[in-house]
Amino acid sequence: MKSVARRVAVAGVMLASAVYPSNAAELNTMNDVGAAIQACWTPPADAGTASVTLSFSFRRDGTLIGAPRPTAIKVDGDANAKKSFVEAATTALRKCLPLTFSPKLAQGIAGNVFTLQFASPK
Repeated sequence: MKSVARRVAVAGVMLASAVYPSNAAELNTMNDVGAAIQACWTPPADAGTASVTLSFSFRRDGTLIGAPRPTAIKVDGDANAKKSFVEAATTALRKCLPLTFSPKLAQGIAGNVFTLQFASPK
């Protein structure tokens, strides 16, 4: 029975790391942080010219404090189009986590509020 439980646990860890890979490269500046998060961003295919700005805070360990909050949404279309775009941006942010901060960056980053704009290609 222990063998089955161990295999299930290992499979769960492997699946979690495949779906949500952590950004293993150590980040030294906020520009590095922005670039790492933007690398995870894939806008919805039918977004047109759209953008959303998310506001969020990090812990020193590279995870979020609370949920990201949209602070500016510029999306043509109905409420579903806006919701889809915001969800895509939120997903991009979450799938990059946890980020790996350098010790110096981790010391200064915790608890501060940051904003990042996610935009569709023009």
